[in-house]
Amino acid sequence: MAWLSIAAAIVLLLWLLAPVLTPFLIGAVLAYALHPAVERLAARRVPRVIAVLLVEVAVIVAVLAMLLLLVPVLSREMPLLRDQIPLLAERLNRSLVPRLAQFGIHVSLDIASIKAFAFKYLDANLEDWLAAALSSARIGGSFLLAIVGNAVLVPVVLFYLLMDWPHLVERARQLIPQRMGSSVLAFIDECDSVLGQYLRGQLLVMLALAVYYSIGLTLFGFDLALPVGVFTGLAVFIPYLGFGLGLVLALLTGLLQFASLYALVAVAVVYGIGQLVESFVLTPRLVGERIGMSPLAVIFALLAFGHLLGFVGVLVALPLSALLVVAVRRVRATYLESRLYLG
Repeated sequence: MAWLSIAAAIVLLLWLLAPVLTPFLIGAVLAYALHPAVERLAARRVPRVIAVLLVEVAVIVAVLAMLLLLVPVLSREMPLLRDQIPLLAERLNRSLVPRLAQFGIHVSLDIASIKAFAFKYLDANLEDWLAAALSSARIGGSFLLAIVGNAVLVPVVLFYLLMDWPHLVERARQLIPQRMGSSVLAFIDECDSVLGQYLRGQLLVMLALAVYYSIGLTLFGFDLALPVGVFTGLAVFIPYLGFGLGLVLALLTGLLQFASLYALVAVAVVYGIGQLVESFVLTPRLVGERIGMSPLAVIFALLAFGHLLGFVGVLVALPLSALLVVAVRRVRATYLESRLYLG
């Protein structure tokens, strides 16, 4: 009862402090993933503060590079989108409106308003976008301020966690009761090994898909195949959402470049095959097998955690499933060794 009470109190505290804890949790996850690189540099007699700074700067540069992949897409497609939207509205007025009128549906698109909207919001320069963002923040853009605050706080939290990681791990080990030390440490080591396998497998999936989407879009003649393909491949780290963003970008660039059904067919072929390969080959083989899960278990874990926890559940589905796999293995082994098992 005492342990259950402590667990309930911790869960309640986490729920109440969730908004405050978000940057600390993100920093902790990143620190866990990055501390092996810091330890390798420190083992080569690189001062720990320099090692932490090098690793953190490399991660920040990688994240910024991923975001900057969108710059050529937006800078090239925004003017085209501004010009194409009024033309598309005129085509709909000519072709779709008469057909709807046959069924008693009388609608008509206001071409002048659509053109004014397109030129107002898609022709703005950097200064206009910056002014709009600052205005939104002044009016009450708490969401924007939270994003900026987390973007500043996460690197700071990550720096201090990486600096103190060995001491934090040692203090956590000292809290383990002596009579449970060997079993708990063995469980933690197995969990650490499984999570490391998961991270390496996920990285291989991202790299493979980045290469595939870039080559696939290039073969179909997309001018922006490289940035769109690389962005899609790297963004699949966020299940479903990353693929969706890449799909929308590919459709946008294809429709604006070709202005025909060819773009829809090309994107459908490339992204349809890519999604099938990712779901049924790459993720189950490179991630599922590395963490001891069958392809069916990987699919079930994504659906189950997504249903229970929403988008956050999809993000943590496979890492948490990996830990559950380790726990189930140990419970099963204990049961088979106990006197209750009569097989």
